[in-house]
Amino acid sequence: MAKIGSFEFSLREFGGSLGDLGTLLPLAVGYITVCGVDPAGMLVFLGLANIITGVVYRLPMPIEPMKVLAVMAIAQAWSPDKIFASGLAMGITWLLLGFSGAITWVGSRTPQSVIRGIQLSLGLLLAIQGFRMIDGAWILAALSLLIILLLRDNPFAPASLVLVGGGILMMAFKGDLSHIQSISFSLPPLKALRPELLWPAMRDGGFSQVPLTATNAVIATSALITRYWPGRFVSTRQLSLNMGFMNLLGPFMGGIPLCHGAGGLAGQYYYGARTGGANVMEGVLEILLGLFLAGHIASIFRSFPMAIVGSMMIMVGVEMAKFVGSVRAPRDWAVVAVTAGFSVYLNMAAGFAAGLVAAWALGRLAKGR
Repeated sequence: MAKIGSFEFSLREFGGSLGDLGTLLPLAVGYITVCGVDPAGMLVFLGLANIITGVVYRLPMPIEPMKVLAVMAIAQAWSPDKIFASGLAMGITWLLLGFSGAITWVGSRTPQSVIRGIQLSLGLLLAIQGFRMIDGAWILAALSLLIILLLRDNPFAPASLVLVGGGILMMAFKGDLSHIQSISFSLPPLKALRPELLWPAMRDGGFSQVPLTATNAVIATSALITRYWPGRFVSTRQLSLNMGFMNLLGPFMGGIPLCHGAGGLAGQYYYGARTGGANVMEGVLEILLGLFLAGHIASIFRSFPMAIVGSMMIMVGVEMAKFVGSVRAPRDWAVVAVTAGFSVYLNMAAGFAAGLVAAWALGRLAKGR
């Protein structure tokens, strides 16, 4: 077992680094094909962010697209300039929240029952999205789930590597890789940002992204790190500042808005990641893809069997939902139910707010008694 704060470069760590594919593949395809984002810049900066984060924290630390901004950008076909402006706006926002201490204040006053409700809702949402990705390919999904259950802890043939390798073989058999005739080097150019797009980017998606990032990428991720590695604490302030600097620099290289995520961390851990080596290996892979396969990456991602990714996400959802087992008091169960219910039915920001209200109201009621 790897020590906390160490590096391990093994098949198990590499397999774990692929545990959050479901948060990357669909959104990356949309950014490239719908919005026209240069895949070289997107992947190279994603890789650099993974490597730096892995070296700094020496723990698995997922780097993934900000989901609300990604969904809005793809649905409304934002220009690359507006996407880069949204990343810069998020960088400024999270630096302000981190340096001011606002995110620390919110995190310190969030009850554990609300955090467990957020984690349960994340598990449910991941499982729901996983079932959608299967899209009728139930035989492949069943086989993928069997492989996960049999090989998840195998150090020589980790489940995620077997599944990704199998998916690539299926693509090759179907001819989906036949268009890759040559490999060419493509260095991402530096970008000039347009400050006048900062407000439209915040108005059209940024303000909606902030509460989701606060709950999932900051508060829930910090809590999950402590749960997985009891001897290690990464504060909400650290995570906020990390995302701030990451998004402040990324747009100038063509990077999309990025964040952390409790679901991504659970996926990495579930499939074997235990050290910062997972981030380093994932980052190297992403840089190589961006530099040498940028012209083909959209079609590769789009052709990968989504039933495999969906099956992986279902098991990560189960992993996330398991943390609710630590809840004991009936009052806390009520808060968990309210938080998860509002999160799944509306959104995570609504669930967070409803959970806080429920925790306060039930606390007052108990105090009155």
